[in-house]
Amino acid sequence: MMTTTTQRLLDLAAAAPASPDKDVVLLFLTEANALHEQGFEELRSIVAARVAGMSPEVLVAVVNGGGLPCDASQDRDELVSLLALTEWQMTPAALAYAEMAEAAARRGVCLVPEG
Repeated sequence: MMTTTTQRLLDLAAAAPASPDKDVVLLFLTEANALHEQGFEELRSIVAARVAGMSPEVLVAVVNGGGLPCDASQDRDELVSLLALTEWQMTPAALAYAEMAEAAARRGVCLVPEG
């Protein structure tokens, strides 16, 4: 059986809090981060295809309608990314990743090394 990006992210998010080993949590978080980025890029490609025929003015209106301020001076790729980000943040995978990262941070585990 093939595991989807979403399912693997959900699995990692469920497993991380149960691990007493911070190094294991860091490994889970590192993998989850890569999957989070992959999932966003997959969705971004889908959104780009969905809005491919939209005029810049309509695309700006759609992005603004999604609650993100933007204007016609922004390039199409940026507008597509904003629209995809709005959608991505509400997916189970993104929500699970955010919760996992917050829980790991409370335990002192973070992907950004201390300076």
